[in-house]
Amino acid sequence: MSALLELTDVRHGYDGRDVLNGVSLTVREGECVALLGENGSGKSTLLRLAAGRELPRSGTVTLRGIAVSEDDRSVRAGVATVLDSGVGYPDLSVHEHLMLVALAHGLGDAAADAVDRVLAEHHLTERADALPHQLSSGQSQLLALAQAFVRPAELLLLDEPEQRLDADARVRLAGRLRAAKARGTAVLLATHNRELADAVADAEYSVSGAGLLVTGVLGG
Repeated sequence: MSALLELTDVRHGYDGRDVLNGVSLTVREGECVALLGENGSGKSTLLRLAAGRELPRSGTVTLRGIAVSEDDRSVRAGVATVLDSGVGYPDLSVHEHLMLVALAHGLGDAAADAVDRVLAEHHLTERADALPHQLSSGQSQLLALAQAFVRPAELLLLDEPEQRLDADARVRLAGRLRAAKARGTAVLLATHNRELADAVADAEYSVSGAGLLVTGVLGG
Protein backbone atom coordinates (compact mmCIF):
# COMPACT_ATOMS: atom_id res chain seq x y z
CA MET A 1 0.00 0.00 0.00
CA SER A 2 1.25 3.45 -0.92
CA ALA A 3 1.80 6.09 1.74
CA LEU A 4 -0.93 8.72 1.52
CA LEU A 5 -0.75 10.94 4.61
CA GLU A 6 2.58 11.55 6.35
CA LEU A 7 3.35 13.60 9.45
CA THR A 8 7.06 13.98 10.12
CA ASP A 9 8.49 15.30 13.41
CA VAL A 10 5.46 17.54 13.92
CA ARG A 11 5.44 19.98 16.81
CA HIS A 12 2.48 22.16 17.70
CA GLY A 13 0.87 23.86 20.69
CA TYR A 14 -1.21 26.71 22.02
CA ASP A 15 -0.49 29.64 24.32
CA GLY A 16 3.09 28.55 24.84
CA ARG A 17 2.13 24.97 25.76
CA ASP A 18 3.27 22.06 23.62
CA VAL A 19 0.48 19.69 22.63
CA LEU A 20 2.36 17.60 20.07
CA ASN A 21 6.10 17.30 20.36
CA GLY A 22 7.90 15.39 17.61
CA VAL A 23 5.01 13.30 16.21
CA SER A 24 5.59 11.14 13.11
CA LEU A 25 2.85 9.07 11.52
CA THR A 26 2.05 7.46 8.17
CA VAL A 27 -1.37 6.39 6.89
CA ARG A 28 -1.46 4.28 3.73
CA GLU A 29 -4.12 3.64 1.12
CA GLY A 30 -6.73 1.20 2.40
CA GLU A 31 -5.45 1.46 5.98
CA CYS A 32 -7.14 2.65 9.15
CA VAL A 33 -5.07 4.15 11.97
CA ALA A 34 -6.80 4.73 15.30
CA LEU A 35 -5.65 7.35 17.80
CA LEU A 36 -6.45 6.83 21.47
CA GLY A 37 -5.61 8.98 24.44
CA GLU A 38 -6.94 11.14 27.22
CA ASN A 39 -8.84 14.35 26.50
CA GLY A 40 -6.30 17.07 25.83
CA SER A 41 -3.61 14.62 24.72
CA GLY A 42 -3.48 16.06 21.19
CA LYS A 43 -5.71 13.74 19.14
CA SER A 44 -7.96 16.50 17.80
CA THR A 45 -4.98 18.77 17.15
CA LEU A 46 -3.32 16.02 15.14
CA LEU A 47 -6.47 15.60 13.02
CA ARG A 48 -6.74 19.35 12.39
CA LEU A 49 -3.13 19.38 11.25
CA ALA A 50 -3.81 16.40 8.98
CA ALA A 51 -6.75 18.30 7.46
CA GLY A 52 -4.70 21.47 6.93
CA ARG A 53 -6.94 23.48 9.24
CA GLU A 54 -3.86 24.38 11.26
CA LEU A 55 -0.20 24.44 10.27
CA PRO A 56 2.44 22.83 12.48
CA ARG A 57 4.89 25.01 14.35
CA SER A 58 7.60 22.75 12.92
CA GLY A 59 7.77 19.52 10.98
CA THR A 60 5.78 18.58 7.88
CA VAL A 61 2.32 17.26 7.05
CA THR A 62 1.97 15.96 3.49
CA LEU A 63 -0.68 14.29 1.34
CA ARG A 64 0.91 12.28 -1.47
CA GLY A 65 4.11 14.22 -0.81
CA ILE A 66 2.52 17.69 -1.08
CA ALA A 67 2.27 19.97 1.96
CA VAL A 68 -1.28 19.94 3.32
CA SER A 69 -3.31 23.16 3.40
CA GLU A 70 -7.08 23.47 3.70
CA ASP A 71 -6.92 26.15 1.00
CA ASP A 72 -5.51 23.63 -1.50
CA ARG A 73 -8.28 22.44 -3.84
CA SER A 74 -6.72 18.98 -4.11
CA VAL A 75 -6.87 18.62 -0.32
CA ARG A 76 -10.51 19.69 -0.21
CA ALA A 77 -11.27 17.26 -3.04
CA GLY A 78 -9.45 14.31 -1.51
CA VAL A 79 -10.05 14.63 2.22
CA ALA A 80 -13.43 14.19 3.94
CA THR A 81 -13.68 15.17 7.59
CA VAL A 82 -15.91 14.86 10.61
CA LEU A 83 -14.10 17.13 13.06
CA ASP A 84 -16.73 19.56 14.34
CA SER A 85 -20.02 19.24 16.16
CA GLY A 86 -21.99 21.44 13.74
CA VAL A 87 -23.65 19.97 10.66
CA GLY A 88 -23.97 22.97 8.38
CA TYR A 89 -26.62 25.49 7.38
CA PRO A 90 -29.67 26.06 9.61
CA ASP A 91 -32.04 26.63 6.66
CA LEU A 92 -31.09 23.54 4.62
CA SER A 93 -32.76 20.18 5.10
CA VAL A 94 -30.87 16.93 5.61
CA HIS A 95 -31.43 16.06 1.95
CA GLU A 96 -30.31 19.49 0.77
CA HIS A 97 -27.12 19.31 2.84
CA LEU A 98 -26.21 15.99 1.25
CA MET A 99 -27.07 17.12 -2.29
CA LEU A 100 -24.92 20.22 -1.82
CA VAL A 101 -21.92 18.11 -0.78
CA ALA A 102 -22.46 15.54 -3.54
CA LEU A 103 -22.76 18.14 -6.28
CA ALA A 104 -19.84 20.21 -4.96
CA HIS A 105 -17.65 17.13 -5.25
CA GLY A 106 -18.54 16.35 -8.83
CA LEU A 107 -21.12 13.58 -8.60
CA GLY A 108 -23.36 15.27 -11.16
CA ASP A 109 -26.17 13.01 -12.38
CA ALA A 110 -25.14 10.37 -9.80
CA ALA A 111 -25.74 12.73 -6.87
CA ALA A 112 -29.39 11.84 -6.28
CA ASP A 113 -28.69 8.11 -6.08
CA ALA A 114 -25.69 8.71 -3.80
CA VAL A 115 -27.80 10.81 -1.46
CA ASP A 116 -30.58 8.22 -1.34
CA ARG A 117 -27.96 5.56 -0.54
CA VAL A 118 -26.36 7.40 2.37
CA LEU A 119 -29.74 8.43 3.75
CA ALA A 120 -30.69 4.75 3.92
CA GLU A 121 -27.30 3.65 5.28
CA HIS A 122 -27.48 6.20 8.08
CA HIS A 123 -31.17 5.58 8.84
CA LEU A 124 -32.03 9.17 7.90
CA THR A 125 -34.48 8.60 5.05
CA GLU A 126 -37.48 9.53 7.19
CA ARG A 127 -35.66 12.68 8.33
CA ALA A 128 -34.63 13.82 4.84
CA ASP A 129 -36.81 16.95 5.00
CA ALA A 130 -35.84 17.89 8.56
CA LEU A 131 -33.80 20.99 9.37
CA PRO A 132 -30.74 20.68 11.62
CA HIS A 133 -32.51 22.06 14.71
CA GLN A 134 -35.18 19.36 14.32
CA LEU A 135 -32.67 16.51 14.62
CA SER A 136 -31.76 14.65 17.76
CA SER A 137 -28.14 14.69 18.89
CA GLY A 138 -27.55 11.25 17.41
CA GLN A 139 -29.20 12.19 14.11
CA SER A 140 -27.00 15.28 13.89
CA GLN A 141 -23.95 13.06 14.21
CA LEU A 142 -25.32 10.72 11.54
CA LEU A 143 -25.79 13.67 9.20
CA ALA A 144 -22.20 14.77 9.76
CA LEU A 145 -21.05 11.24 8.92
CA ALA A 146 -23.36 11.00 5.90
CA GLN A 147 -21.81 14.19 4.49
CA ALA A 148 -18.39 12.52 4.65
CA PHE A 149 -19.60 9.30 3.03
CA VAL A 150 -21.74 10.82 0.25
CA ARG A 151 -18.70 12.21 -1.56
CA PRO A 152 -15.59 10.61 -3.05
CA ALA A 153 -12.53 10.79 -0.79
CA GLU A 154 -9.13 9.17 -0.61
CA LEU A 155 -8.74 10.02 3.10
CA LEU A 156 -11.29 10.14 5.94
CA LEU A 157 -10.39 12.13 9.06
CA LEU A 158 -12.81 11.38 11.91
CA ASP A 159 -12.75 12.81 15.43
CA GLU A 160 -14.71 10.52 17.75
CA PRO A 161 -17.20 9.56 15.00
CA GLU A 162 -19.01 7.21 17.39
CA GLN A 163 -20.05 9.97 19.78
CA ARG A 164 -23.81 10.22 20.41
CA LEU A 165 -24.47 7.04 18.37
CA ASP A 166 -26.28 4.05 19.83
CA ALA A 167 -24.79 0.55 19.73
CA ASP A 168 -26.45 -0.43 16.44
CA ALA A 169 -25.30 2.77 14.72
CA ARG A 170 -21.74 2.16 15.90
CA VAL A 171 -21.83 -1.31 14.37
CA ARG A 172 -23.06 0.14 11.06
CA LEU A 173 -20.32 2.79 11.20
CA ALA A 174 -17.68 0.08 11.59
CA GLY A 175 -19.10 -1.70 8.55
CA ARG A 176 -18.96 1.46 6.44
CA LEU A 177 -15.36 2.09 7.49
CA ARG A 178 -14.36 -1.46 6.55
CA ALA A 179 -16.04 -1.01 3.18
CA ALA A 180 -14.21 2.29 2.64
CA LYS A 181 -10.90 0.59 3.41
CA ALA A 182 -11.70 -2.15 0.90
CA ARG A 183 -12.13 0.55 -1.77
CA GLY A 184 -8.65 1.88 -0.95
CA THR A 185 -9.70 4.81 1.23
CA ALA A 186 -7.35 5.68 4.09
CA VAL A 187 -8.86 6.40 7.50
CA LEU A 188 -7.38 8.29 10.46
CA LEU A 189 -9.70 8.39 13.45
CA ALA A 190 -9.58 9.47 17.06
CA THR A 191 -11.79 7.41 19.31
CA HIS A 192 -12.46 6.48 22.90
CA ASN A 193 -14.35 3.39 21.76
CA ARG A 194 -12.20 0.27 22.00
CA GLU A 195 -14.72 -1.86 20.11
CA LEU A 196 -14.67 0.49 17.12
CA ALA A 197 -10.87 0.56 17.05
CA ASP A 198 -10.68 -3.22 17.27
CA ALA A 199 -13.26 -3.58 14.49
CA VAL A 200 -11.64 -1.32 11.88
CA ALA A 201 -8.06 -0.33 12.73
CA ASP A 202 -4.91 -1.82 11.26
CA ALA A 203 -2.74 0.05 13.73
CA GLU A 204 -3.46 1.77 17.00
CA TYR A 205 -1.54 4.59 18.64
CA SER A 206 -1.71 6.08 22.10
CA VAL A 207 -1.32 9.85 21.76
CA SER A 208 0.51 12.06 24.22
CA GLY A 209 2.36 15.33 23.95
CA ALA A 210 5.63 13.42 23.81
CA GLY A 211 4.63 11.63 20.62
CA LEU A 212 2.91 8.44 19.53
CA LEU A 213 3.23 5.03 21.12
CA VAL A 214 2.23 2.06 18.99
CA THR A 215 -0.06 -0.01 21.20
CA GLY A 216 -1.28 -2.57 18.70
CA VAL A 217 -1.22 -3.81 15.11
CA LEU A 218 -4.77 -4.97 14.84
CA GLY A 219 -5.45 -6.22 11.34
CA GLY A 220 -8.89 -4.62 11.15
